[in-house]
Amino acid sequence: MKWIFRTLILSSIVCAMIQTTFANSHEFTTNEHIALPTLPEPVSNNAVASISVDDRVYLLSFMGLGKEKTHKDVHSKAFSLDLSGGTSKLNWRALPDVPASILPKGRLASVAIGINDTAYLFGGYTVDAKHNEISSPDNFSFDIRSQKYTPLANMAVPVDDAVAAAYKERFIYIISGWHNDGNVNLVQVYDTHEDTWRQATPFPGEGVFGHSGGIVNSSLIICDGVKVEWAGKSRRQFLPEPACFRGEIDHTSHLKITWRKIKHPTGKARYRMAAIGSQQHEGVFFYGGSNTPYNYNGIGYDGNPAAPSSALWFYDLSANQWTIETRDIASMDHRAALLIKNKEVDPYTDSKAFLVTVGGMQQNQTVTSAVNVIEID
Repeated sequence: MKWIFRTLILSSIVCAMIQTTFANSHEFTTNEHIALPTLPEPVSNNAVASISVDDRVYLLSFMGLGKEKTHKDVHSKAFSLDLSGGTSKLNWRALPDVPASILPKGRLASVAIGINDTAYLFGGYTVDAKHNEISSPDNFSFDIRSQKYTPLANMAVPVDDAVAAAYKERFIYIISGWHNDGNVNLVQVYDTHEDTWRQATPFPGEGVFGHSGGIVNSSLIICDGVKVEWAGKSRRQFLPEPACFRGEIDHTSHLKITWRKIKHPTGKARYRMAAIGSQQHEGVFFYGGSNTPYNYNGIGYDGNPAAPSSALWFYDLSANQWTIETRDIASMDHRAALLIKNKEVDPYTDSKAFLVTVGGMQQNQTVTSAVNVIEID
């Protein structure tokens, strides 16, 4: 497919006409923009989700890292944005803090998924004053009507920096990720109807953390992240893993996945991209991230500061090919991207689709409150 991305300045609705053509793709024309308000405060590495409640669409942000980027800035705050009512009335609102069964209460690298009117939160890790990091066993569902969190069954292996994907509006796949001392290749599947966990066909690549991906119907696309290699008995290295896989969920058993490796778009891995699958576009979008694996403060494991990317990838599931674009704004340290349509903000506009990132890090590892809107239609 051909596609165009346009990163939008968060000010007012802007009208323009831009047309970009790419080889081997459909042509998208930009003629109307939307803008969304910034978060109440800067936050990065936050779990994000969108839900639909009584014909109102909400964007949600849970937990993450504040602007000073120390262990004291890891928090459990949550915010919501009701998209109804037009852009002049949009405003983020504080939600109750996310509960925790272990201390400290704040978490990084959690994942969230919205299914219909419910948001689901999984995993993440805590950081204490001595920089000890523990993968959290806490999982919750969130009801925005009651403003309440409900504990969910524990994962067999708690993970952070994983990828979450929802299937058939019931099953949530938690793919690979980090558990306390190392990566796992598990695909852990949560049943939202039964509050139970099962194991699906394992991820076939290197166990990774900070990878990204999305799902369309029964097709998963998972890319990149960081693998661990040991140099001697006690020294480990965190290395980028440039690898993409396509997984097809069996229609007769949601626990059976047929995985195959697919061509990588660039041959160079990115870490903590914002990604999401789009049924409308029949493919998966990947935005931003960094080529440098880094600790939670944005400094690389090799001691070099990480720089954000402005690249946007699209994997066309029917054509089995990539399209690559570069935009003006660079961003990294995301858990996922969200998709919205401008009709959800203003019912009198055409129905165009937009990719949204909430917070993250921009240049110089700056934690941001920006909500970037990228047109894909």
